[in-house]
Amino acid sequence: MFNAVISASVRFRWFVVIAVALVAGLGLFELTKLPIDAVPDITNRQVQITTVAPALAPEQIERQVTYPLETALSGVPGLTSTRSLSRNGFSQITAIFTDETDIYFARQQVAERLAAAREGLPEGVEPALSPITTGLGEVLMWTVDYVPFNSQNLSRPGQPGWQAGGDYLTPEGERLATPEQRATYLRTVQDWIVAPLMRGTEGLAGVDTIGGYVKEYAVRPDVARLSSYGLGLNDLTEALERANTQAGAGFIRRGGEALVVRTDALAGNVEDLRQAPIVNRGGLVIRVADVATVEVGQGLRLGAASRDGHEVVMGTALMIAGGNSRTVAQAAAERLTEVGDSLPPGIVATPVLNRSELVNSTIATVARNLTEGALLVVVILFLLLGNISAASITALMIPLSFLFAVIGMNHFGISGNLMSLGALDFGLMVDGGVVVIENTLLLLAQRRAQLGRVLTRHERLGVAIQSARQMVKPAAFGQLIILLVFAPLLLLEGVEGKTFQPMGATVMLALVGAFIFSFTFVPAMTALLVRDPKSSHVGPDGEVVEHETRILRFARRWIEPAIRQAVARPQVVLISAVAAVAVGAASFMALGREFIPTLDEGDVSMFVAKPPATSLEQSLRMQQNLERALLATPEVQSVFSKTGTAEVAIDPMGPNISDAVIILKDRNDWPEPGLHKEELVERLEATAMEQLGNAFEFSQPIEMRFNELSSGVRSDLAVTVFGDNFVTMQGVADQVAAALRATPGSADVRVEQASGLPTLTVSVDRFAAANYGLSAADVSEAVSVGVGGAEAGRIFEGDRRFDVVVRLPDDARNDPAALAALPIVSSSGVVVPLASVARIQTAEGPNQISRENGSRRMVVQANVRGRDLGGFVSEAQSRVGEIDLPAAVHLDWGGQFENLKRAEQRFGVVIPIVFILIGVLLFLALGSFAEAGLVFACVPLALVGGALALFLRGMPFSVSAAVGFIAVSGVATLNGLVLMQAIRERLTSGLPAMEAAVEGASSRLRAVLTTALVAIVGFIPMALAHGAGAEVQKPLATVVIGGLLTATALTLLVLPTFAARAVRHRASEGMDD
Repeated sequence: MFNAVISASVRFRWFVVIAVALVAGLGLFELTKLPIDAVPDITNRQVQITTVAPALAPEQIERQVTYPLETALSGVPGLTSTRSLSRNGFSQITAIFTDETDIYFARQQVAERLAAAREGLPEGVEPALSPITTGLGEVLMWTVDYVPFNSQNLSRPGQPGWQAGGDYLTPEGERLATPEQRATYLRTVQDWIVAPLMRGTEGLAGVDTIGGYVKEYAVRPDVARLSSYGLGLNDLTEALERANTQAGAGFIRRGGEALVVRTDALAGNVEDLRQAPIVNRGGLVIRVADVATVEVGQGLRLGAASRDGHEVVMGTALMIAGGNSRTVAQAAAERLTEVGDSLPPGIVATPVLNRSELVNSTIATVARNLTEGALLVVVILFLLLGNISAASITALMIPLSFLFAVIGMNHFGISGNLMSLGALDFGLMVDGGVVVIENTLLLLAQRRAQLGRVLTRHERLGVAIQSARQMVKPAAFGQLIILLVFAPLLLLEGVEGKTFQPMGATVMLALVGAFIFSFTFVPAMTALLVRDPKSSHVGPDGEVVEHETRILRFARRWIEPAIRQAVARPQVVLISAVAAVAVGAASFMALGREFIPTLDEGDVSMFVAKPPATSLEQSLRMQQNLERALLATPEVQSVFSKTGTAEVAIDPMGPNISDAVIILKDRNDWPEPGLHKEELVERLEATAMEQLGNAFEFSQPIEMRFNELSSGVRSDLAVTVFGDNFVTMQGVADQVAAALRATPGSADVRVEQASGLPTLTVSVDRFAAANYGLSAADVSEAVSVGVGGAEAGRIFEGDRRFDVVVRLPDDARNDPAALAALPIVSSSGVVVPLASVARIQTAEGPNQISRENGSRRMVVQANVRGRDLGGFVSEAQSRVGEIDLPAAVHLDWGGQFENLKRAEQRFGVVIPIVFILIGVLLFLALGSFAEAGLVFACVPLALVGGALALFLRGMPFSVSAAVGFIAVSGVATLNGLVLMQAIRERLTSGLPAMEAAVEGASSRLRAVLTTALVAIVGFIPMALAHGAGAEVQKPLATVVIGGLLTATALTLLVLPTFAARAVRHRASEGMDD
């Protein structure tokens, strides 16, 4: 088949050229549509269910909300596991599905189960699905804030903006004098101006908001006045609802027209609410103003935001799952700029984190490495081939293979990112073309010498066909083997599969393109452009030799004698090869292990935990102090934080928890530009430790979100304690944490804060309540309204709408004594204080309850610094193994370590199978077990250099390094095939074994050196790169360079030494040609 394809390509060479040009044009078009991102999206398929029930404590939430919903999800098609979190008034369940499950199908199934489960939930509790987004979904964050108050930013008297004295005048004419009022207006601007406009951005699943206060019309009842009139909170709430209403009544006909009938009793402002009647007592109308204060107030909030030490409102653009983060982030940033024109005077929306910047810097690193690698490959081709036309044809394989891969990437939905493009080595792309065109140059020189004249066009075409046909076996089988060695990457699953499958698929697509072009485009272009040499060169033995460049002659002067010496001393060569393999094995055993090198995102994220009893306001003040302290660090440009839970609650946190992002200045602006980031993090940690009452954990924004969404934790390592009893689990978790802290390399070790939440419990005395004609429900409802608040209608301000809320004043809500006097009205009209029918107690209760697959869990988290993850976990597991676990308690190890473990297990099964298939391919190519085994021996010789290179550079073994070992194995096998075929041709022609080995190896010296060198130089920019994403590519490039250096040197010496013996075994195998 190959022979027919080669002949057709040469005969219809112009058709081939035009077809390839069309493919290149299609590739350029597809390149403009290729999704671009920094890293692959490794988030698993998941659906989050969020439920807010303000009246329920953590244990009640677990019992009445979380558990029923988890049970309802059982048996959903494609569901693999569930995680849940129950906090005070809040429940979140994460349902994880198989990667094959369509996310919309999963959401539909979950929604149907929720609809069926709603009947069993407490009244008024409505579970909701979170937006369809992923760990890469937070593409843009911005703050809504006032411009600084100074003389330059003052508005004219009566005009909206800052006023003299520090008040802010809104366009509606409202004067904001207090920080709470100003924070409320910022939230109003975000909710009703910024967010609606941002939601129109293409590619967004939604907009999340945190910070400020939601505006509400607050009705603050006076308990004493209510009691004096014999009224309760429910009376006040019901009166407000009935006084603030509108209804439709259809229409009436009058003559020939129809009149729409409606009743309108909507309240339009604070005064309307004040004048609302409650009850008529003997002709005296008691109004709301008689028993309560009505004002524009602030709703209770679960979260707050701050930046550089002051409070702000923060918005986040959430990209829909599967979107192009670069284009969506850029579009959102452009829309935010447009939104700025619609904001009131003195208010600005400022982007603080734009994902497109990281994407652009990462892709710039990849593009720079690929460009520099391609240029180096082209230089090597020119230097070693010595023929401009031949080198140019081979160099054209680079863009053609890349564009072919781009077409496939779009077809299979692979984005262009650090991982998918990071393993592309254009040296691998041209290997097949180099083998074919190098043989063409040799045959043209021989043919020219035989004829003693310039070849005719017909003769040149014949040489082009003959040379390509001769190289079919080594080139085709060699490239098939390179394709095959990348196959294990496609068989990875889970997080490691999402990370490395795009890499394997992209490389294989490019290799398929190179394979096709090697036997179509290269022979066709060779027939068109490559001419026979003007003169032929005859060697000392009278044989025609190819024209060689000065570099190749210099290399041959040193390598040929070395080959002769090696062939003459097989025992020395064998001992040296075995010793080299032993050194490589020892180097490999000394390497550490990690899943994947950490991508330097540029910025730093900081998880901050305060004691569970910390209120949101106190937590915010502590966070602002921390931001001011960090801002004093000269390398820090800005710090912004989220404290508590945001509106969408994708990442629910308690009021004592903060997520901070530390934006760093450009490295050139640092006092010490050469300062390592790890050292900077240590300085930041030292600064943060000066702020008492905080526990810290440092990471990176995307890395932290990936860890949390994938495994439910934010750290590199998580040890999960499963059990039923919280006290027992807490004791075990503390022992595990102590063991982790004692392990060298541990950092940020912390135990999940599962307890320590102060709880005010109102215990109803049912018998006492019954004596007053009250039920437990009457008492609970009164407490719920007084403390938590009750909605009593809405006020509309144009398109904006705000709730009317009845709630006790803050001083009464926060005072247990005042709460004890809360009036409760019985059905007979008797007013009873709360203290008469209930007991008020303060105790410590659960802070949160975590569950996984229906079992309670407690997580111990740790990061690893200055040490490889695999080595740390091995030592930590031995320490933790000494803990005597109680009955019904077991441990599970997860986090990044879990991904590494799965990848190692998968590789342990797949790679041996792949090596067996490689052996089969070698046997099919060579027809001899002995020859196939000898060529296969090139693989361990290649692995020697890769392991040694990692050891010398102090890099741990990772999946990135494993990809490098895969690549170098393929190139080494290709070179071995080329050498073996050349040696076998000379042995079968009758040459003595030593001469056949030396001459065969020498004849293919240019091909072997060229294929090895182009692969090496293609990876040099990656090995030396600096910039975003460079650390992920370095292990891969280091392995390829080190491996090919040893593989080329040892292959040129070891394979010729034993090739003659291998070929002689063909007779005994009954496989003589």
